[in-house]
Amino acid sequence: MRFLGRLPALAAGALLVLTALSAAPAQAGEAGASAAPVFKAPYPCGQQWTYSHHSAEVRRALDFVRSDGGATAGTPVLASAAGTATRYSQPSGAGNYMVINHGGGWSTYYFHLSAYSVASGASVAQGQQIGVTGSTGNSSGAHIHYEQLYNGAGQNIVINGAGLAYPGSYHQAYLTSDNGCGGGGSPFSTWGSGVNVRADARVTAAVVTTLAGPTAVRVLCQKQGDTVNAEGHSNNWWSKLRDQNGFVSNIYIDHPDAKLPGVPLC
Repeated sequence: MRFLGRLPALAAGALLVLTALSAAPAQAGEAGASAAPVFKAPYPCGQQWTYSHHSAEVRRALDFVRSDGGATAGTPVLASAAGTATRYSQPSGAGNYMVINHGGGWSTYYFHLSAYSVASGASVAQGQQIGVTGSTGNSSGAHIHYEQLYNGAGQNIVINGAGLAYPGSYHQAYLTSDNGCGGGGSPFSTWGSGVNVRADARVTAAVVTTLAGPTAVRVLCQKQGDTVNAEGHSNNWWSKLRDQNGFVSNIYIDHPDAKLPGVPLC
């Protein structure tokens, strides 16, 4: 359950990336778009984000922030396409960031992560969580700095086969994600760290697993159980998570309603 008091201010501002990351941007279509994977948005299914491009960017990057009422900071960052993920850190520029090598000369970059979600060298699927949105490095506010490269050259960003606009400020263009939508269950994200997933909707039920940080989840159904209190709020609704095969209190689901809309009863 997410509350308005947790929302950070949206921040724009140009990012200054070190020369080690620089590459000349390619012209649109120069790389041969037929070789590209079908890239999807780098954030969870159903979320709407706005995006902008700053003239000081080295490559053809876009910066994304949430525009659907949810918090940008702490939202899971998802792989745009399958590939091999590598961790990097550049405190004076990109901060904590991931690079995914998709093969065929294509790669994607995800800057300013507050945390990594997979090991360096891990094979990741499209829609898999690879990190958490943050503001590490040279950044004035939480956002996803996102790039698509072909043979090391920045490309105009294409999502689901369609090129995105390059507005100079936020709230001129928007994109709703369909990344990770398949497989049953309704897509949501959790917030907080060390959140226990339990075998039943009871605080005394066995712990199935623990979510280390904000996580993209799929909710199969919900039911009432023990009341959980957090940050001055109470909730007795619990969600059954498909992939974790257990229940989590709805108070840790990133949604303002105690009972999640559109989710059936268990």
